[in-house]
Amino acid sequence: MLFKAEGKNLRSYAMAGALALGATLGFMPATPALAQSPSRALPDFTELVDQVGPSVVNIRTIERVSQRGSPEMDEEMQEFFRRFFGQPMPGAPRSPRPNRPQPQEEERPRGVGSGFILTADGYVMTNAHVVEDASEVLVTLTDKREFKAKIIGADKRTDVAVVKIDATGLPAVKVGDISRLRVGEWVMAIGSPFGLENTVTAGIVSAKQRDTGDYLPFIQTDVAINPGNSGGPLINMRGEVVGINSQIYSRSGGFMGISFSIPIDEAVRVSDQLRSNGRVSRGRIGVQIDQVTKDVAESIGLGKAAGALVRSVEAGSPGEKAGIEAGDIITKFDGKPIERPSDLPRLVGNTKPGTRSTVTVFRRGATRDLSVTIAEIEPDKPAKVAAEREEPAAKSSSSVAARSLGLAVSELSEAQKRELKLKGGVKVESATEAAARAGLREGDVILAVGNTEISSLKEFDSALAKADKSKPISMLFRRGDWAQYALLRPSR
Repeated sequence: MLFKAEGKNLRSYAMAGALALGATLGFMPATPALAQSPSRALPDFTELVDQVGPSVVNIRTIERVSQRGSPEMDEEMQEFFRRFFGQPMPGAPRSPRPNRPQPQEEERPRGVGSGFILTADGYVMTNAHVVEDASEVLVTLTDKREFKAKIIGADKRTDVAVVKIDATGLPAVKVGDISRLRVGEWVMAIGSPFGLENTVTAGIVSAKQRDTGDYLPFIQTDVAINPGNSGGPLINMRGEVVGINSQIYSRSGGFMGISFSIPIDEAVRVSDQLRSNGRVSRGRIGVQIDQVTKDVAESIGLGKAAGALVRSVEAGSPGEKAGIEAGDIITKFDGKPIERPSDLPRLVGNTKPGTRSTVTVFRRGATRDLSVTIAEIEPDKPAKVAAEREEPAAKSSSSVAARSLGLAVSELSEAQKRELKLKGGVKVESATEAAARAGLREGDVILAVGNTEISSLKEFDSALAKADKSKPISMLFRRGDWAQYALLRPSR
């Protein structure tokens, strides 16, 4: 009893001391009313499942493959035994078959995926990789009705496909507003992971605008997505579809806590074209682009590391006709800022071919607007590397400034300028020390020092002499058809 009493008294003293300390520091413990306020409850997805579940479908694909009959293999084995053993193969028929069987087609299950009903008259959206190479697509509804579907169109670049089933009065999904989607909000997925139909998983939006593809800013979530979930809907708490579950990050092939969904606004834009034309038409301007690093942005006076660095311009392309040059940094397209390189192909790709657009570029310390007519995108072509000819340079430079950077350069001949389609520049004959560390090598053509364009050796030496040697010196150079920046840090 004494122990208990002493314990009670000690607790009383401790409480009194805490109150006194709280008053001294200017705060007091929460009032009983505040302490008893209910905490935020976890979401209940049951109503969402009832609402959206009937709109989600299971998709099975079948592939027809040509199979040669086993009797043909038997004949080959029989011939083998006759040649090397002098007798028929054990168990083989004594007389040859009168009619040789023809190769036959065999139906094989190709895969299982998911999808959702886009319109009440039977249009279903899914992933392009779900129906790729399928000779037959079977769509099963939640009420167990099964339909053979017709592939209306598929777009591999965005991984969006639309199929059509012969049915009406179907429960179509409600499409959400992607601009209202916030990082941290709850979302739900319904699909057929590993063939387990109508499986529901939930989580939160982990990130938006995640760059994993040229044309899509993916939604990243921690919703459990596994093989078979592909093509199923990502649903917000309002019962609206905000994305198509498409990819996972995994080292094992199974879910590891990161999944990616195609934003529904991008998917609907693609599906509209697939339903109208059976294909997707995209714009192009014919430039190869790269990232603008922080060091390069600071060295050329761009301010911040944003935009898309033009590494090459395709000959005869809309970009070349508009005056875009290798080394330009595209900062805006039709007034929309280019924060990262992947922004440019999305904006250009979503522009109708034939449209006249404005491209804002940063060049030699100043911005300028160029008018470009958008062309239609073509299949990707491998980058063409210009052939290098072993022609003697007219003049060579070994100025003190160039030597201090480990550079030896030479004048370009007129023939080299014509071949490379350049107005000027100097050719790197050797690169050591600072130049080599920056990535320059023999055969590169230096086009600019800082924001000064170079057309001759004299201009190169002059620009180099004026450069601040206490800071990294940026040089725009071309290697083959590709242009990029190198930052040379002089040794101190």
